[in-house]
Amino acid sequence: METQTIWNNFNDELYFFILKKVKNKDITNDIFQNTFLKIHKNLFTLEKEKKARAWIFQIARNEIVNYFNEESIYVEKLDINKENSLQEYQHICCFDKFINDLPDIYRQVIELSYIKGQKQKDSAKELGISLENVKARIKRAKAILKKKFNECCKYEFDKNGKLIGESNCSSCNSIIE
Repeated sequence: METQTIWNNFNDELYFFILKKVKNKDITNDIFQNTFLKIHKNLFTLEKEKKARAWIFQIARNEIVNYFNEESIYVEKLDINKENSLQEYQHICCFDKFINDLPDIYRQVIELSYIKGQKQKDSAKELGISLENVKARIKRAKAILKKKFNECCKYEFDKNGKLIGESNCSSCNSIIE
């Protein structure tokens, strides 16, 4: 498996997974880049292509943990208003709202598969539906989320697959100010 194949198959899913965990688009971009650097450097260690998704997401989880471990050192030393600091790191546009606004059948599969990190077949078993149904719901949910995200915030992907643009909604702009 090549890095480009991994990028093509997982970049959107991985980006939104990290964004949901760290709740800050700048930090997400840093972690996302570090994750793909590690994937590229260590791709030779991947023994089975079937396990690529789990391997990739474990690298991302490790990068997220590394970020928060490094960040905690600095937070302890800073003497600032913790509430303002927390609000700064909570900004991720309206993404949480978009997930919460999904119809239940879509929200459930997104939460199980991407937020809790469950395998799709385990999510299917937990929800009592077929694996194909889970995949279809995820596809529909991602389409809804992408549409809402693009309408609200005017973000898009450039030719290299990088998220570009700026927030363009009153909710997002009021959080930043």
